[in-house]
Amino acid sequence: MTRIDDTFARLKAEGKKAFVAYIMAGDPDYDTSLELVRGLPGAGVDIIELGMPFTDPMADGPTIQLAGQRALEAGQTLRKTLEMARSFRKEDATTPIVMMGYYNPIYNHGVAQFLDDARDAGIDGLIVVDLPPEEDAELCIPAQNAGLNFIRLATPTTDDRRLPKVLQNTSGFVYYVSITGITGSAEAQAADVGPEVARIKSQTDLPLIVGFGIKTPAAAEAIAGVADGAVVGSAIVKQIEEQRPVGEILDFVRGLADGAHRA
Repeated sequence: MTRIDDTFARLKAEGKKAFVAYIMAGDPDYDTSLELVRGLPGAGVDIIELGMPFTDPMADGPTIQLAGQRALEAGQTLRKTLEMARSFRKEDATTPIVMMGYYNPIYNHGVAQFLDDARDAGIDGLIVVDLPPEEDAELCIPAQNAGLNFIRLATPTTDDRRLPKVLQNTSGFVYYVSITGITGSAEAQAADVGPEVARIKSQTDLPLIVGFGIKTPAAAEAIAGVADGAVVGSAIVKQIEEQRPVGEILDFVRGLADGAHRA
């Protein structure tokens, strides 16, 4: 049982859906980013997705791309992202952290060393968007063996023939990408998402969380209402881009979390 498993078990017992928030580590700078991460649980966030900045984020839209650029320009590295998680863990031993990003920085760090460092920093899971199931031996299986959940993405184009392969070594939860295309590019619609969630849940007992295109508390409530929870990233990162005060950003997050928890 990981912190992710424990969190979903608790939420299920409480009759609540999960709210997952994504921010880019190091955006706009290390100290501000750490302050935001530390504030997320108090704003109602059940699971934190911590982005690993990378120079070529092919699945991300302009908002997340710019966040990664700001973080890199401010000196953020994979080591600093791990250090951020380690600092967070000194104050919070229960909120799960999922590192999300691309394989290149992990490969450069060295897979075995990265998994040791991630576990030591208190990381609970990984989402690596450019490693398909055919490459599970590369990182997915070693991560599972190290006690980390490896969370896979399913999309509107993941058909019934492909789905079992996607689910094969997934753990923690399944992340359903509600729209085709890049992050932040369209608005998710619960009427479209609901049947897809049901289709995927017929093939797995894992919780299914929906992300991409959720920008408001009402949308978070609607999407969480047809799934096990909602993820918001670009809408939060946009607040950071606009240089809003940390307290104001956390208030925005709280509204989204309240929406998901009302579902």
